[in-house]
Amino acid sequence: MTDLTPPTPPFVAAHLVVDDAAAAIDFYAAAFGAEEMIRLAGPDGRIAHASLLVNGAMIMLNDDYPEMSGGKSTTPTALGGSAVTIHLQFADDVESRFQRALDAGATVVAPLEDQFWGDRYGAIRDPFGHLWSLAQHVREVDMAELAGQMSQGS
Repeated sequence: MTDLTPPTPPFVAAHLVVDDAAAAIDFYAAAFGAEEMIRLAGPDGRIAHASLLVNGAMIMLNDDYPEMSGGKSTTPTALGGSAVTIHLQFADDVESRFQRALDAGATVVAPLEDQFWGDRYGAIRDPFGHLWSLAQHVREVDMAELAGQMSQGS
């Protein structure tokens, strides 16, 4: 039998664990314009897998399944924070995108400001504990200037 499924190209995608996947999908749609690709719920109603398109990239997420992790919750809330920041780079209009995330319920971790490396950059925490940074490139910085700024501790 011939397999008619096209091959999937290699990719890297963030896979988020949240306390309420349905609410997270709604938040990411409101905050980042996420487009839902798939949502699969298990018999108990928890979302076992969802895929979203965010800024042209796939983000996967699911409800917490402690029984699949040795009885331990793996949400940022349960772990006391997140060690990973998901970065969104934009060609323009980072101010309104940052504000959109705040209006949807995110909180500021780092205000949106021009940075020495040439980006306008800020960071937020979503209502589920995940960290996101948003940036727009606003000026060119040569490597000598960047190295000088780094050595000064900017």
